[in-house]
Parts: sequence; structure tokens; C-alpha cells
Amino acid sequence: IDDAGLMREGLCALLRTEEGLEVVGAVANSTEAVRAAAASAPDIIVMDFAAATRSGLEAIATIRRHWPEAHIIVLTNRPDDRLMDAALHAGVEGYVLKNDSRTELISAIRHASEGRRYITPSVAGRVVSGYIRSQAAVTRRNGPESLSDREREVMKLIAAGYRTREIAEQLSLSHKTIEKHRSNLMRKLGLRSATAVAAYAIANGYVVL
Repeated sequence: IDDAGLMREGLCALLRTEEGLEVVGAVANSTEAVRAAAASAPDIIVMDFAAATRSGLEAIATIRRHWPEAHIIVLTNRPDDRLMDAALHAGVEGYVLKNDSRTELISAIRHASEGRRYITPSVAGRVVSGYIRSQAAVTRRNGPESLSDREREVMKLIAAGYRTREIAEQLSLSHKTIEKHRSNLMRKLGLRSATAVAAYAIANGYVVL
């Protein structure tokens, strides 16, 4: 999804050269995207997020509501904190900058196809910095020593981009048990989202970018 024709055509041409990827549609805006998704049911949606935040978020919400299996990757011109936070909280699987390399976009698509999140390293650094600024007091009060070994393990997998179902499979535990561990560790650390958990894990050395 991109309102710039040349950008849209160039992106399609690039993706068609990648083995295992098939381009099923290219549209200019979120309204067309919703219609196109209904017709082609894509696995991955790469969308420009440089336009109005509200329309982009509405498109994400609509796609999530009607096609929950579709994975959304945001491709944007700048690492704007407001847009980044809005996109991540809306539940996108990938966040890539337009001045990143081709490798970054392909990595995001591959990760999303496996049900894993991908944030380009340049943006991931901003997530961590923002986390450190906003959560410093909580971090001092509720350190990693308050977590159980299992909660640390779950935290690392969340930070690596795995979803609850996949974590349950990896650890041979039930979905409900993983949800409980996730809820407990977020409560102990004063965190409210998977993005914040990932930032905490990176900031405290549990995950290396």
C-alpha cells in the first residue's frame, strides 16, 4: 500500500525477484487496501505509513478485524516516534524505514511469515531509548530479580518476536500457562505491551540486537 506510483511499482518489482514471495496486489490507499484484502486474502501486507496516522490505523484495525491472519509491515519515510508508537500498539508485525536496505524489508517479511515481529535495528534503538526514559523509575523499583526463571524465559521469547501460541509450543506448555507467565512478568515490571517487554529485555541485556 503506497500512494506513490513509482514507489509502489518499484516495491512490487523488488519483491517479485525474491524466491518464495508472490505479489497478489498493489494499491494506493487504505480504502483500496481493505477491498483488495477481501479479494486476495494476503498473508503479508506492506503498507506506507507516511500518510495520515488515523487512516492508517483505521486500515490496520479493519484488516485485523476481518483478516486476523494477515501480517502487517509498516514501511515509512522517517522514524517518527508518534507514528512508530501508534503502529506498534496497533499490532503491526514489522516496522521498516524506506531508507533501510532491501535486506531489512525482506527480513521483516520473512519474520512476519513465521509469525514473528521485526523492528528494523535503527528503530529498535529508539524503542529502547524511549523505554529507558519512560520506565526508568519502574525498572529501579522492579528489577529482573523479581522474575522467575520461567518468566525470564518467556520474556526472552516475547522479545524475539514469538507469539503466545509459538512460545507455548516451544516450551511445551499450555497457551493459558504462557498467558499467565506473560501477565505476571508484565505486572512485576510495570509494562503494558509486548513492545515494552522487548525493550526491557534489550535494555537489560537479555536480547542482543
